[in-house]
Amino acid sequence: MDERPTRQPPFWKSLPSGAGLATGRHPQRALNPFALSRQGMDAHPQQPAAAADPAATPERREPAFAEQVKAGVIWRSGSQLLGQLIAWTSTFLVIRMLNPADYGLVAMTGVVLTFLDLFKGWGFASSLVRDERTDPHRIGQAFAMLILMNGALAGLQLAAAPLAADYFHQPLVADLLRVQALFYLANPFNALGHALLARRLDFKRQSRIDLVAAVLSAVTALGCALAGLGVWTLVAAPAVLWYGRAVGYFAAARLWEIRPRFAFAGAGTMLRYGLAMVGVQSCWFVQSQADVFIGGRALDAHRLGIYTTALFLTQILAAKFVPPLNEVAFAAYSRIQARPDMIQSAFLKSVRLIMLVALPFYFGLAVTAGPLVLACLGPKWIAAAALVPILAMAMPMMTLQILFAPASNALGRPGMAVRTGLVGAALMPLAFLAGIQWGTAGLAWAWLAGMAVLLAATIEMSLPVIGISRRALFLAVAPGLAASATMAGLVEVADSLLGEGIGSGARLATLVAVGIAAYAGLLFAFARPIVDEVFGLIRPRRAVPA
Repeated sequence: MDERPTRQPPFWKSLPSGAGLATGRHPQRALNPFALSRQGMDAHPQQPAAAADPAATPERREPAFAEQVKAGVIWRSGSQLLGQLIAWTSTFLVIRMLNPADYGLVAMTGVVLTFLDLFKGWGFASSLVRDERTDPHRIGQAFAMLILMNGALAGLQLAAAPLAADYFHQPLVADLLRVQALFYLANPFNALGHALLARRLDFKRQSRIDLVAAVLSAVTALGCALAGLGVWTLVAAPAVLWYGRAVGYFAAARLWEIRPRFAFAGAGTMLRYGLAMVGVQSCWFVQSQADVFIGGRALDAHRLGIYTTALFLTQILAAKFVPPLNEVAFAAYSRIQARPDMIQSAFLKSVRLIMLVALPFYFGLAVTAGPLVLACLGPKWIAAAALVPILAMAMPMMTLQILFAPASNALGRPGMAVRTGLVGAALMPLAFLAGIQWGTAGLAWAWLAGMAVLLAATIEMSLPVIGISRRALFLAVAPGLAASATMAGLVEVADSLLGEGIGSGARLATLVAVGIAAYAGLLFAFARPIVDEVFGLIRPRRAVPA
């Protein structure tokens, strides 16, 4: 950082140390920080933070906060798993009933939605999570900012709808975008309610809300698909998800007690924090949506739908499970920012445990792509089977890459997330522009090559900030990587022994069983301490007598 007084530092360097990718993605979701009192956790959000969020001190019992964070991890990951199992069951059934072109059209509208989502103001609400103290006035200011921003975004999307339809040469895109503009009206309640519960580390109620909303959305999706609504199924289901969450957060965070305050004097820090998050997330938008933006003009809706569905299969873990865990990590790192040694230990443990779960999933996808697509999606999606193995090998690198931002932010370097985001924003579009010459396969290879370079750049820039070595990072990843690669080889052998006479469903079930048995056996045989560490995370801590 340049400390010379004659130069104005980048705006993100004036922010609190938690700015940036609060959810790891622009984040997705075993730490051992200081304790918070239970009274502080249960306080209503309208109370001053001096009462609701007492500062953590060395005198507080460290295990108490560790247990709260562990409970947050279990509730966020457990409810996310249950919610996603429900959503996936619905999704795979709906995919079999809809056509690839339906998913291609929604992918086109997703470019517009994702871009405008950058400005929906979640950073204003997230600043309340990071602030040591807050009060009803600041909460009301955040609420007002959210209302103004999302009302403006809804109007802007309505105006942009015909332009997007012209760009993609798909008139139906305009109608879809007009209806999807209603999504923004739920954002103020989702963002503020989510932030107030996260501030108190109340992930249990967050998880319940998300689970109920996921069930309602899944039922809606199935009902609409069975009714023959086609592409509109993919609009109705997320609408129910967003509004279901909004109702839940409105009740759980007691949002009716919060008065929006449209006088923004003294809200400069909150505004700069929100702008910083927009900056980082803008980089993520370019990085993650450039493939559809480029491919949407070069490919027809059917082929784009094949590609985006293959991408959906491979990004399930990185997009659905890691962000909730990064939410817990962000909140916990923010509480222990004065202890870099604890952040380093917590970061390596997070990497070790998350990659222990992620790597076998990705390797398993790569070696079972054929029977997986046939059994879960149906024959009309078989073209996706050639793309899944390529994309699956890119996703471990993406998963690891998005774990760095919460730690570097908490250590007072939020600008690091901006820099790595800028690298991704410059790199990935170039890769996609080169890859589109070879169609959907070229886009998949662009993901693999681009993420390898982006991960290498992130490691080189972030490790000195966090204070860990390349060797320590490698040792954290190595157990899951070695066991997953060996498991994949054993599954390939089993697949070759099954022959051609077995159906896709039975083949997939057999290969999954072989993979689970092989991976568990390898870990128990060669990495037993890590297995014990996982059991220690989920096992209830016994009370210690006073």
